[in-house]
Amino acid sequence: MSRSPHVLRKLLAAAVAALAFPTAALAVSQSPPKPVIGSGTIDVPTLLVRNAPSDGAPVIARLSEFRPQDYRPRYVLAIEARKGKNGKPTWYKISAPGRPNGRTGWVPAKQVSIRTMPWQVVVYRDSRVVQLWKDEQLLHTARVAVGAPGMETPIGLYYVTVRFKPVKVPFLGTFAFETSAYSKLSEWPGGGVVGLHGTTAPQSLGQAVSHGCIRISNESANFLRDRIPLGTPIRVLAS
Repeated sequence: MSRSPHVLRKLLAAAVAALAFPTAALAVSQSPPKPVIGSGTIDVPTLLVRNAPSDGAPVIARLSEFRPQDYRPRYVLAIEARKGKNGKPTWYKISAPGRPNGRTGWVPAKQVSIRTMPWQVVVYRDSRVVQLWKDEQLLHTARVAVGAPGMETPIGLYYVTVRFKPVKVPFLGTFAFETSAYSKLSEWPGGGVVGLHGTTAPQSLGQAVSHGCIRISNESANFLRDRIPLGTPIRVLAS
């Protein structure tokens, strides 16, 4: 039985997609990620991040209340808490943005406003898969493009620092998220900030071709846009 050209085109497109991104690549963990304490904003002009939960501990970073480049509120991600005798947090261990990736430090709880965070994005770099979780519920799974050899997307725990609709940079697709991660290219925009964004080149999904950013389809970008807020954790895992 003959098929219409439209049906044949659809079958061909499905076959090409299967070759570029086999179903096996989606066989990543279906277990929810480790929860975080929460995320929120800074309540003092300059937040001192210390290497221990003590006022006398060495300062490892200074975070301004607002981002100097655009005066947007600066968000922080709390991953651990120290509590006082009344059971309330006195110190938060946060993920400190900036180079080198992976820095953590402690800040006084009274100097930040931390709220619970049910959302998490998980990226499996080698499998080139992204998941969106809300608490223990997996809501979305899709393929991604990641950093090319020599410009690999960095492994670690990061978070969304800015959300925006690209206007002057259409190759970022329909929506984009800046993250607290930094690529190996310090001369890249923002000093090498790693983005999670849509793309005008969907054929690149499933490949390692970017400068370190995580590319997703415009459909996935729109799905995340309608759900994840500033401060959402982004876990980049190796496999």
